[in-house]
Amino acid sequence: MSNLLSILILLPVLSALACYIVRSGAVRRLVVTVTGGVLSVASVALLLRGSFEAWSPGTLFGLSWDLIITVLDFALLGVILYYGFKLKSLFIQIFTLAQIVLLSVFEFIIVEHVAVPAFRADNLSLIMVLIVSIIGSLICIFGLPYMNRHEKHLNLQKTKQPEFFFYLVIFLGAMNGLVLANNILWLYFFFEVTSLCSFRLIGHDGTKVAVANATRALWMNSFGGLGFVVGMMLAYNAVETLSIAALLTAGPQGALALTGVALICFAGFVKAAQVPFQSWLLGAMVAPTPVSALLHSSTMVKAGVYIVLRLAPAYQGTLLSDTIAICGAFTFVACAALAIGQSNGKKILAYSTISNLGLIVACAGLNTPLAITAAIMLIIFHAVSKSLLFLCVGTIEQEIGSRDIEDMRGLYERMPRTSFLAITGVLTMLLPPFGVLLGKWMAIEAAAGSIWVIIMLALGSALTVVYWARWGGGMMGSRKPGQPSESLPLLINLPLMLLCIGAVGLSAATPAIYANLIQPMLSSAALAVNTTTGSLGAFAVYGLYIALGLGLFVAFRAGRRAPVLRKVGPYMGGANLGEDGSFNGPMNQPVAFGAGNLYLSELFGEQKLTMWVNIAGAALLVLMIGGGL
Repeated sequence: MSNLLSILILLPVLSALACYIVRSGAVRRLVVTVTGGVLSVASVALLLRGSFEAWSPGTLFGLSWDLIITVLDFALLGVILYYGFKLKSLFIQIFTLAQIVLLSVFEFIIVEHVAVPAFRADNLSLIMVLIVSIIGSLICIFGLPYMNRHEKHLNLQKTKQPEFFFYLVIFLGAMNGLVLANNILWLYFFFEVTSLCSFRLIGHDGTKVAVANATRALWMNSFGGLGFVVGMMLAYNAVETLSIAALLTAGPQGALALTGVALICFAGFVKAAQVPFQSWLLGAMVAPTPVSALLHSSTMVKAGVYIVLRLAPAYQGTLLSDTIAICGAFTFVACAALAIGQSNGKKILAYSTISNLGLIVACAGLNTPLAITAAIMLIIFHAVSKSLLFLCVGTIEQEIGSRDIEDMRGLYERMPRTSFLAITGVLTMLLPPFGVLLGKWMAIEAAAGSIWVIIMLALGSALTVVYWARWGGGMMGSRKPGQPSESLPLLINLPLMLLCIGAVGLSAATPAIYANLIQPMLSSAALAVNTTTGSLGAFAVYGLYIALGLGLFVAFRAGRRAPVLRKVGPYMGGANLGEDGSFNGPMNQPVAFGAGNLYLSELFGEQKLTMWVNIAGAALLVLMIGGGL
């Protein structure tokens, strides 16, 4: 146990230091690749070992780790405060100073420092460790060749990769610590580490836009951190222990304790970029693609929904639970609508991520076995499919110099391999029998008793079909016989292929995932939800997979037998001027023919919706926190 936890939490710290200190590119490739492999193996080994109730590390040079974490907490807040003054951000300064003062009162006056196990794990924690360690490692490995080309494009005279991979790799250790933490002060420490790392990664390129978006991400997450500290103090007042397990076992307490839980969930909302805090995650799109993938799929944002889902037993059956479901459902439908008005591929992925995180939050608020099952399924499948899509968009952008989906029209002809992987990623987010759709279906079924929630989930799901089908269909095309195939570097191709296989294969393994990982959790102390509703039934995906396989086989054979078609331009009523598609326009001048998707910006444009969405989201958040009272 000690070896596995040391590998999962401390190895990324040591590897990050090695990346920063040793400036050799060859050493960095070796360190990142080996670390990713070791983390992946260790996460699987921990899963096979199974859940554990309590574990704490020993001492370091005679000092307890609780004391070390306390010192690191204040040091971390000091670093964030330094950046607040450096960036002249009053918000960062105020929120961080408030955290320092309140944490000092909590640590040195209120808390009785009785020994509390630092770590514990149930199947939810083990699933999260697998996601962070395997998907996060693949993203880091993908970043090795990607950042070389990225810096070449920026014409940098001196590489900034040592610092980049320092924060990228240490992120993995912080997330593993967060999902395994049982001591709430340890959870808070890892929570703040992810905030600092994301700030540094978003602002990595150092441009004015990057720094502005990184600053916004830091002040918003500092606001969430302040909510965490206040909520932690109120929750401690109820259970008089720092143990998260004790808080969950106690179940819903009085108004003061529920308000504390609501504020910790609020911190999770900010971290998961729920409305009205979505702007920090949208701004993170200025960062290099590995950062976008890491923040959106397996780490930063998943920390937020993990916290809300982890605390589900502490607010089950309360008004707080109902309002969390409404807040999540609103984010789901609002961001799905905003995604329709986008042509920027990364923005579509960002809005889709926030929307899906809202769906997971809604499931946590519904707080039934079916809803909890849907939430965990969505966490798993969304992480794999969305990381695949982000990495594909990054690869495409470096090749064609654009992330606009209109510029990806017919991309299969130019980049068949990447296009195939991207289209597969889109289909796994959109169609049966893939896991994301199964999760959405379960979520809608679980919301049957809440009229407002089910309306928003059904409407959001319909809107989701629009932007995924539009994007995936646009990339399709045909290739001429004998046209050379696309060539990708090994460390680009390997993560993409593994993520694609995972997105398809894990959906086929849905029955096994449910039976072995999720079902045992539903009646455990960690997620003590009401199980009186009976069996959830079976996931009959194998028949769907057989039908899908037969359909692909028939389509492939038909495609091979089809004659080679001649590509012709659009018919313009005789006004065509040539094979280039131009036509005779006003003043007898040639006009280039163009086709594009409809984005309905008058209905779904950011400028039309964002202000009203934020106002409604803020009002719902106030309602949620008030639900604790």
